[in-house]
Amino acid sequence: MVAGSGSRAQGRVCHTGRVTGLIVCLVVLAAAGVFGAVRKVRDGRLRVRADGAVRLTAAELGAPLGERATLVQFSTSFCQPCRATRRTLAEVAGMVEGVAHVEVDAESQLELVRRLEVLRTPTVLVLDASGRVVRRAAGQPRKADVIAALGEAV
Repeated sequence: MVAGSGSRAQGRVCHTGRVTGLIVCLVVLAAAGVFGAVRKVRDGRLRVRADGAVRLTAAELGAPLGERATLVQFSTSFCQPCRATRRTLAEVAGMVEGVAHVEVDAESQLELVRRLEVLRTPTVLVLDASGRVVRRAAGQPRKADVIAALGEAV
């Protein structure tokens, strides 16, 4: 009888281990879902830049600044959302007089990328007429958000 009770105990331990593993998997899946939802909500949002003292010049960007505002896009050659962002920013810049769209290749401008703490592409900066960063977005911004951010910059 002792041998039989031992195998029941082993069965309970094995069953308990499966339940624990299942709980761990569910917790990990829930955490990943929450992370994904938060990232989706924040992705592409043009946020107010806390360090408004950052200014960029035409020499740093390799292109002239707009008379009223400049949309700066940091891209890489392999970035799929960068293509859609390029179209959106070019369209908005064409709609608003005095606004320029400048695309910066992040791979060739590593010093500027590090200084501005660009962590992913596309990253979009909205500059006022003096080159001061007033808004920033990591990810593909919506057209309406870009237009609203320009309203603050001009």
